[in-house]
Amino acid sequence: MSTQDGLKLDLIALPKAVPEARRMVREYLGGAPCPEVELCVAELLTNVIRHVGEGTFTTLKVTRATDGRRTRIEVTDPEPHSWLVVRHAGADEESGRGLFLLDALALRWGVEHRADGKTVWCELLTR
Repeated sequence: MSTQDGLKLDLIALPKAVPEARRMVREYLGGAPCPEVELCVAELLTNVIRHVGEGTFTTLKVTRATDGRRTRIEVTDPEPHSWLVVRHAGADEESGRGLFLLDALALRWGVEHRADGKTVWCELLTR
């Protein structure tokens, strides 16, 4: 659902939700391709699917700074105890690069832990 405060989607973390979330984020940001934002959305949602579990209730929020120069992405899940680690995957590994990509693309990113879950967020320059 898009509001003046941004886009907020309540999702069930399933692989089929990722392309739909990317499409809705692209529409919210004006319809033009926004590959860096879409990639970060996909990586954060995929992390929930892989590390918290398929079927997890998840919230995705996307907001733009009032000056239009930055986009913030937040993915919230109910698992307070999973820790995020940027690692360097081996050349033959097919996964394990999500946070490395996020770290390379984002101006800044972080994790907010609460007793009832966590929010992983990042901020990107908007083109």
